[in-house]
Amino acid sequence: MNNKKKGNYKNEKIQNFAVKKMNNSEDTKKKKDKELPWWIELLFVQIGLPDRLLIKILKAKKKSKELIKNEKKSLIIFLFAIASLTYFYPVIKHSKNKLDCEAIAKDYIMKNKNILGINKKELKMLSTNFCYGGEEIYEIENRKN
Repeated sequence: MNNKKKGNYKNEKIQNFAVKKMNNSEDTKKKKDKELPWWIELLFVQIGLPDRLLIKILKAKKKSKELIKNEKKSLIIFLFAIASLTYFYPVIKHSKNKLDCEAIAKDYIMKNKNILGINKKELKMLSTNFCYGGEEIYEIENRKN
């Protein structure tokens, strides 16, 4: 009786192995029959770009994945630095334009208004006012005339 059970057990084991083997072959077929990504389908199948370009793209993709995996910290720091520069660039540009405008306004005031008894702080105040659309310079002219 035990021999029958052992024989049946062996037969069941062989049948299970055969079923698993069939399932594995079906799984591999499914993996092989996997659809191409849309961009490969469009560019290389429909349009007909050369295959060597596809090889280069896939190699670059693989290298970039490895780079990202190995250099995460450096890439995050680099992206943070770029983002901070991008964020602060308008502020820096506005400050530079303001300083340039004040320098030009100072020269204009000194040349055209002939103001001799004015100190540097008042001159800076007048040039800043002039750059932001103020009309104090014209009032100074009216006082003289």
